[in-house]
Amino acid sequence: MGHFDQDLPVQTIIGGKFRRYNHVSMWRQLLWPSVVLMNIRDGFLVGIGFLQSIVKLIIWRPDVVFTKGGYVCLPVGIAARLLGIPLVIHDSDAHPGLTNRILGKWATLIATGAPLEYYSYPIEKARYVGIPIAPEFHEFSDAERLVAKQKWGISPSNPLIVITGGGLGAGRINNTTALVLNDLLKLGSVVLISGTSQYDELRSLTPPDSDRFQLHSFISKDMALLLGAADVVVTRAGATTILELAALEKPTILIPNGKLTGGHQLKNADVYVKANAVIVVDENKMLEEPAILVDAIDEILSNPNMSKAMAHRFSNFVRPNAAKDVANMIISSAK
Repeated sequence: MGHFDQDLPVQTIIGGKFRRYNHVSMWRQLLWPSVVLMNIRDGFLVGIGFLQSIVKLIIWRPDVVFTKGGYVCLPVGIAARLLGIPLVIHDSDAHPGLTNRILGKWATLIATGAPLEYYSYPIEKARYVGIPIAPEFHEFSDAERLVAKQKWGISPSNPLIVITGGGLGAGRINNTTALVLNDLLKLGSVVLISGTSQYDELRSLTPPDSDRFQLHSFISKDMALLLGAADVVVTRAGATTILELAALEKPTILIPNGKLTGGHQLKNADVYVKANAVIVVDENKMLEEPAILVDAIDEILSNPNMSKAMAHRFSNFVRPNAAKDVANMIISSAK
């Protein structure tokens, strides 16, 4: 594995975000004063970021511009278009965001994280390359899983259930886990990654850390080792997290956050549930009946042959050469 140049120059621009909420109608959002005012303000910020991008690109004279999606990429991509600089974009989510839908019209080449059937990009310039994944995310042997459990101080004699809401945590998943924790502990050991904002509250509601239960606010090191040790993982449906678990060939339960812009997590999950590669739990139903989460985990742990076949189908979505393929697309697009 290579290393990064620690002296790599980094410069920033101002960005603005257009706020939309999938669970709220457009009319209600238009009558939501704080959202309307922030969107108006951020429209001006996008304009400032565009002018900054124009100046920087004129000074730098790049051969190609690469963007990864997200609102901060919009002013840079538009500036590249205006200056006639080739533009390559990578879209991780199965549902293109607003920035990528705009930039996709002008991009030289488009790399996608999911199969092309889930996108409306022009077929002649779109390529399904997957998502670049760090090499430590790979299928673990039984011996490697045993060592990983021991390193994390987890009982090797019990199945391991890892529950995570991502780097910021997921309050609704955390709360449900706390409610059904006693039932989960009957199925195996549990590691809950809560996010920093709810850690103190959950610490007061859950037992002390042991070889059967651990609560972590955030894990910055050896996350691949923990996930690799797991017998089942419960998580949100972020695109990169999904592909990391696919690379680990891990039996996975996705709980998409349906409130996010464009419902992109719902659409991410749909790609894999259609292939019978994951189990998806509806968050609203789970909140009404928390035992649904327990039943889903029990289904995976009680049916090892089914779980193994599901995880194998999941691994078929991994593209080990994703980073190289994206790099080649960037190089081939350069002037």
